[in-house]
Amino acid sequence: MTPGPDLQQLINTIKTDAGSEDELEQLATASATINDMTSTSDAALGFFVDRARGAGKSWLEISAVLGVSKQAAHKRFADSWSARPGFRRYTARTKAVVDAAKDVARSRHHAFIGTEHLLLAFFTQPEALATKVLLAHNITEESVRVAMDIKSPAGSPDDAETVEKALDDDNPPYTRRTAHVLQGAVNEALTLGHNYVGTEHLLLAFYRDSAGMATQILQEQGLDENTAWTAMRALFEELTKAKK
Repeated sequence: MTPGPDLQQLINTIKTDAGSEDELEQLATASATINDMTSTSDAALGFFVDRARGAGKSWLEISAVLGVSKQAAHKRFADSWSARPGFRRYTARTKAVVDAAKDVARSRHHAFIGTEHLLLAFFTQPEALATKVLLAHNITEESVRVAMDIKSPAGSPDDAETVEKALDDDNPPYTRRTAHVLQGAVNEALTLGHNYVGTEHLLLAFYRDSAGMATQILQEQGLDENTAWTAMRALFEELTKAKK
């Protein structure tokens, strides 16, 4: 196993990053560094848990490897995301899409936020990379809305009070599949070596669950996983060339 930095190396790095001999400034830098390392470590561990789940491994098998109970593993890597995802690494546009998904659900009188709501919310951010990929493949706001009308019809206006109460809750009513996508977006970013979570990572995360409604709509409209990855790589290359 490749060893990580030892204590002295970590201390030296923090002192260098602080750029000051002031004890409080060094403490603040140490706190930020450790928090960042913890967040990255959790995300990395979540990436491999997600891969194990995708390979069909049970929570019992995963918990045995991690040395915790099945309930503890499930709570840390599944349930915690269904309550309040950690959006610290999300870009402003990605956060805007996630926020807009709630408005989409509200407009359709749904008391939950599903992957289909996330997909339709991309169109609130026309300059987002994910939205550009969708439009380039003739997947429009209208075509997604028509598909949703078939797969997940709008609820009744009579349910407005129930819907409003659910969506105004401190813990957004994400479905388990939506929570899986939100966590998966972080893992997609890690896979690509990115230190942020963009709309492109959110789009790619849909394909981690072939049964998700958003994934079904994307595939039915001609954007399968390989096509999405190819389109995204082309955009990454364009952005890299533009920066040179």
